Amino acid sequence: MICLKETKKEMVDKTMCQALWGHVEVSWEVLPALNSAGGILCLWSDKSFRMQRKIIGSDFILMVGEWVQEAQLVTLVTIYSPCDIHNKRILWDTVKQLRHSMDGGLWCILGDFNSIRSSDERFTNVQSLAEDSCIGEFNEWIDELEVMEVPWLGRKYTWYRPNGASRSRLDRFLVSHEWLVRWPSSIQATLARNFSDHCPIVLRSMEIDWGPKPFRMVT
Repeated sequence: MICLKETKKEMVDKTMCQALWGHVEVSWEVLPALNSAGGILCLWSDKSFRMQRKIIGSDFILMVGEWVQEAQLVTLVTIYSPCDIHNKRILWDTVKQLRHSMDGGLWCILGDFNSIRSSDERFTNVQSLAEDSCIGEFNEWIDELEVMEVPWLGRKYTWYRPNGASRSRLDRFLVSHEWLVRWPSSIQATLARNFSDHCPIVLRSMEIDWGPKPFRMVT
């Protein structure tokens, strides 16, 4: 599965999705950009994931479905968070309500959260008190969702200002305890950055013997 944020695309069609996926057999769900700002696109193969239910909000796509190879029901929430704290709080509250209103099970919340969890997740010449407050609220939200981060591999930061003056870890995968019980060898890794100012990150599960992967998601 591939989840793209800030697509800046108001229209997404089958041809575009097939070109991005690299195969004619592809399923997708889209949150269109607004005036070429924002936007989310999720792509997958029905051989890997079969969606049963979806909820699309102003800043997220929630999908409930079966991870086919494992015959496992999962809930996936792809987020592209606003930058301002007011709209972040609206998003956080919406996702929290959905999490508490739905049955437990395996949850994965992923994307660009536009927030850091500690001051060492950002390198910059300027640090504000407002940012310090946001760190606390973001961590409190994660605790209330009863999710956690899986171990990281690769570079520390996921976003880089073009001139290199600032960099931050804004993108991540958050998973429920049940997810880690089912796939205890889960890891998330930062990949090399190309044309975007964000690095892709990948969540995957490996067997202890480094055998077949039950799942692989890139955001």
